[in-house]
This record gives sequence, C-alpha cells and structure tokens, in this order.
Amino acid sequence: MEDSTRWRTALRSAPGVLRADLAFGRRDPLPRHAHLGRLPHGHLILLSAIMGVWQLNLYERDPVPMSSILTLLIGLQAVAPVLALTRPAAAWWLSTASLVLTGFAAAPFWGTPSPWSAPAVVLHTLVQLLLALRVRPFTAATALVLTVLVTMGGAAGHAPALGHQSFLSAGVLVTTAATVIGSSLRAVRLSRTRLVEQEVLTAEERARRALLEERGRIARELHDVVAHHMSVISIQAQVAPHLVADPSPELRENLAGIRQNAVDALTELRRVLGVLRGDGDPGDAAAGVRHAPQPTLDRLGELLAGVRAAGLDATVRSHGEPRPLSPGTELSAYRIVQEALSNVMRHAPGARATVETHYHREGLTVRVANTAAAGPPSADRGQEPGHGLLGMRERTAMLGGELAAGPTPDGGWEVTAVLPAPLAGPHPATPLGLKDGS
Repeated sequence: MEDSTRWRTALRSAPGVLRADLAFGRRDPLPRHAHLGRLPHGHLILLSAIMGVWQLNLYERDPVPMSSILTLLIGLQAVAPVLALTRPAAAWWLSTASLVLTGFAAAPFWGTPSPWSAPAVVLHTLVQLLLALRVRPFTAATALVLTVLVTMGGAAGHAPALGHQSFLSAGVLVTTAATVIGSSLRAVRLSRTRLVEQEVLTAEERARRALLEERGRIARELHDVVAHHMSVISIQAQVAPHLVADPSPELRENLAGIRQNAVDALTELRRVLGVLRGDGDPGDAAAGVRHAPQPTLDRLGELLAGVRAAGLDATVRSHGEPRPLSPGTELSAYRIVQEALSNVMRHAPGARATVETHYHREGLTVRVANTAAAGPPSADRGQEPGHGLLGMRERTAMLGGELAAGPTPDGGWEVTAVLPAPLAGPHPATPLGLKDGS
C-alpha cells in the first residue's frame, strides 16, 4: 500500500520535476574540481572545438553542399557542450535540435549509411553526460529516451540500411553509458556533500553540548559560593536580635523575614543544583556537592604538587600584593590554571610550564605558559579538543574578563586571563561579630 502511494506521488510530481530540471533558462554551473580546478573545463572546451573541426572536415570531403545553415548547425553542436558547463538544460535542447536538423539537412547527400557523423554523436554524448551530472536521474533518463526517440524517428526515412542501424545502436549505447556514469557521479557528489553537512552539524552539536556541560559545571561550582553567603545571611539574621538590647518587634520581624528568605533561597538553589547535575536523586546530588569546599588560589600549591607528581615540570610565580578576591573570582582563576595545566599534560608531554598570577589595580591576571613538547601528544587525551579552552572562555566571560590563548614563538603555548577583581569590601554583617565563613 505504501509503495503504491509512493509511486502515485512520484508520477504526479514527474511533470513538475521535468519542467524544473529541463527549463531552458535554468542556470547550474559545473563546480570546480577539488584538485584540478578549472582544468577539466578547459579540456572539455578543447575537445568540443576538435570535434567541431573534425565534423566540418568530414562534410567537406563528401559531396555535401556546405550551406551557411549547415555550417551554423555544426557550430551549434560544437558550442552545446561549452554551454552545458553553465546551462545544461539549454545545452541539451540546443544539441538535440541541431543534431536532428543536421541529419535532415545532410542525409540526402551523405555518402555513408548514417545521417550523423561520429563527432556529432560524441558532442551530444558530452552534453548528455554534463546534463546527468546536474539533474535528477529521472530527468536524465527522460532526456536519454527523448534523444533516442527523436534521432531514430528523424533517421527512419533516410538510411534504413544495416550499417545505419549498427551505428545508431552504438551511439545509443555510448550515450546511455554516459548518462549512467553522470548520474552515478552526481549521486556520489551529493552523498559527499550531505556527509560534509552532517559532519558540520555534528561538530556544531558537539560544541553546543560541550558548552552546556561546561556551563552546568560552572553553575554547580558556583552553587557553593552562593550557598555559603546565603547561609551566612541566615545565621546573621538569626543571631542579630541577641546582640541588640531590647530589640523592637519590628526589628525582630524584619530579621526573621530576612532569615526565612535566605533559607528559601538556599532551598531553591539546592533544587536547581539537583536539576543541573541530572544524576540520581536531586536531593542526594545537591547534598553530595553542598559540603565539598570549592578551591581557591590559596590551593595553587597543592595543584602544582599534583601535576609535578604526574610528571609535569611546573613552577609558580606571583607578582603584586596579594589581596582578598571575591569567591567567584578565586574559583574561576583556580579552574583556569587547572584546565591550562591539564592541557599541557595532554598536548605537550615533556614540556615545562610556568604559572604566573599578577595582582594589579584593575583585577587579577593569570598566565600559564609552556615550552615546546618533547614528544608527540598522547592518543588518549581524555577530553574532546577545545573543551578545556571552552571552559576557560566561559569562566572569563562570566566575570566580564578577557582570555587570550595561542602559540608562543618558541613552539609552546600560552593562556592569559584578565579577570576584573575589585577589592572585596567588608560584609554588612561584620559589625555583628560574625566572620565570613561562620
């Protein structure tokens, strides 16, 4: 049932397909060859010129009156393959019409059993090949059938001898082979084009998925920072009434509202974190991460010790006066250094790495540079290419900073991140006697 429906649909759409593919004004330039460029186009033009001259010489050797009309028709046959480079449908119409008219004009004087010469068949075969390269197989087959019917009908009254029949059969066989080859090459080209498009879409989807995963990871890590501050707000709001002598009911009510809002916000943060993790029970996932402290720049020593134990020769230098930074900035700077060192170990085995932190008025600059690799990178890199750099860019953009990454003159690699880091002012609750981290 489905096959019959599909066939009926194809038959109903066939006239529209033919009109679209064989429209006289349809323009479809033959694309450049991937390796040879325009060289095949030039060879085809040269071959068409040779076939045209050959055909003129054949007619001149026989008792055929070379009228201007016959010369024009021969010239049109030679021009048709050249026209097919840009307008295959118009070239097919032109070649078919000139082929038939040439047969009618020359057949009464032709000295052989066939009204067409070998160059004429070659030229039309080229046109048929170029048409099959650009149109759908159904259209190419229809054009082949129309060519055979028209040429056979036009030759029926001229030369019914056996020699003509064998020559015509050979011409039909060659043209059919050209049509099949052209359609096959078109199918291969379309398959490669679709494969390239699919690879591009797959790469874009992979990059989009990596971006979402990295953003989810950043959000999970920042949860601890936000949750810590919300917990401090809740505790300070609860303790504040006990630090004031005879607090008014309004103050108690406001502080109770502040504490309740902080608790509600912390609960919602934990729920969101569970959704971002997406593995197991959301409550358990949030609880597992909630109590894990996030790293800061104070733990760079531990990070360097770990990478040295893994075989990377790494050193750290600090410039400027270290000062307190916001927790988000500390976390992002640590993760940028961590990702950069991981990339060095994956992509530049045997290289030496240097980590520099520069505290300045506008913020913090983190630079990780490595020398050239001492050997080829490992086949198992652990991450998709570009994933670590993507995470560094996301963290820098989140803080409104800038990131630059690229090769160095000595063959190494360098990552520099400029993170805006204004001086951390005192927390509003400090006068209440609570420290940040209580």
